Amino acid sequence: MKKFLDTLRNIWSIEDLRSRILTTLSLLFIYRLGSFVVLPGIDAEILQQSAGDAQGFAQLINIFSGGSFSRASIFALGIMPYISASIVMQLAGIAVPRIQKMQREGESGRKKITQWTRYLTIIVTLLQGSTYIGTQIPAEAIVTASPLLFKITSIIVLVTGTLFVMWLGERITEKGIGNGTSLIIMIGIIASFPTALAAEFETRLNGAGGAVFFLLEIIFLLLVILVSILLVQGTRRVPVQYAKRIVGKMQTSGGRNFLPLKVNASGVMPIIFASTIMVIPPMLFSTNGTIISMFSNPFGFGYNLTLGILIVAFTYFYTAIIMSPQQMAEEMKKNGGFIPGVKPGKRTADFIDTVLSRITLPGSIFLALVAVFPAFAYLLGVSPSFALFFGGTSLLIMVGVVLDTLQQIESHLLMKRYDGLMKGTKIKGRSSLPVMG
Repeated sequence: MKKFLDTLRNIWSIEDLRSRILTTLSLLFIYRLGSFVVLPGIDAEILQQSAGDAQGFAQLINIFSGGSFSRASIFALGIMPYISASIVMQLAGIAVPRIQKMQREGESGRKKITQWTRYLTIIVTLLQGSTYIGTQIPAEAIVTASPLLFKITSIIVLVTGTLFVMWLGERITEKGIGNGTSLIIMIGIIASFPTALAAEFETRLNGAGGAVFFLLEIIFLLLVILVSILLVQGTRRVPVQYAKRIVGKMQTSGGRNFLPLKVNASGVMPIIFASTIMVIPPMLFSTNGTIISMFSNPFGFGYNLTLGILIVAFTYFYTAIIMSPQQMAEEMKKNGGFIPGVKPGKRTADFIDTVLSRITLPGSIFLALVAVFPAFAYLLGVSPSFALFFGGTSLLIMVGVVLDTLQQIESHLLMKRYDGLMKGTKIKGRSSLPVMG
């Protein structure tokens, strides 16, 4: 306890770190306030009475937005249009030569891509906002006289709200601590956790399993969190030997280092890709009751089997996008490094590619299992709202963002010659979401 209090005192004593943390908390508080402001022209009480539970991808958006989606708030679409636009831009970077050229231009190219992403975000929000107004808001909740005027003004407000949330995320990244976009998503996810936990506790005390079953649920949840941390942090360290080099009149000594290859290099993106794809079949086969029933039940066997297969496939796909064995081998050769027993150049690239393929398979399977854990929790009797925290996109994002944020705080402490957050070890974070922030 004394170590914890000393750490808090050290954090507060660093002026820059204190300022960044307070800025982050202030901007997140503004975001949460805005999530309760209902769109103009909607009766909130009627909406609450008539709105049903969100299903499928709508349920995912509602979790990410901290309930704003179901409340029809000005931040109803949250940061998801920005993430969708970022994904499209990353995929376009593979096929569009002009974007590939911008990616190689360094900082100036990155700024251009960021600007294009913002423009694309407006287009995506316009499309999603129009669909949202037409499908998610019941007619009886609209109190304005002109439905057309209501739709136009609501779409404008939704676009403005998404752009404001995007701006908040950028300000947090620049002036605060951690990745702003990821923190906004995480705070939305965490916002629904206390309600779900309290409802589950009340249900168990009223006779459905009792306090013992609730305690077992908490233990199982902690185990799933532990597995998620291992999945996020797991790496295969490839030994790299550096030769001695002469720079001017100085001779640099060689040494051994390691190339850390993550078991789950793609992060949470395969789940987001797969979840996005899962919403397409009901749209294409809207008259087929079997397909609609299968893809609208996030706890069903067919839904989770398809989701798991897609996650494994997209893990390989996204890892291939963000990891380049050829580039790694070239950088290694340029810096005088080599893998013991492997010739530099193409042989090294082939070796790294083989290692990546081998560790990606178990990583993708573990990722798929974590993604479908909520279905297993539901089968074991956990309520649907609480079961969603037993894995899936929500848990992986929370684990990744928390680790990354704590790693940044620890970096500030170590830079000021304080001890880290944990004695005898260092926190290894990761980039929580591969989106611009």
